[in-house]
Amino acid sequence: MSINLWSLKSGDRCEILGYDATLDEKYRIRLLEFGFHPGESVSCLQSLAFGAPKVYRVSNTVFSLDDEVASHVLVRITNAHE
Repeated sequence: MSINLWSLKSGDRCEILGYDATLDEKYRIRLLEFGFHPGESVSCLQSLAFGAPKVYRVSNTVFSLDDEVASHVLVRITNAHE
């Protein structure tokens, strides 16, 4: 089952499956440059309330993404935070 990156809670880990068709190409290219490749493992480090950007780790680098971008990244949970 795929969900989007924005759905992750702090402590969740996932695998990137790809991007939905509505993500603008400039954002897709930038995410790929940052290392958000299909098959890559991502961890959600911080998930605050009120729509604040979430913090993710991909390949030893930390990024902050807002819902306008993260909601278009399709993922599969690999290890949910208990």
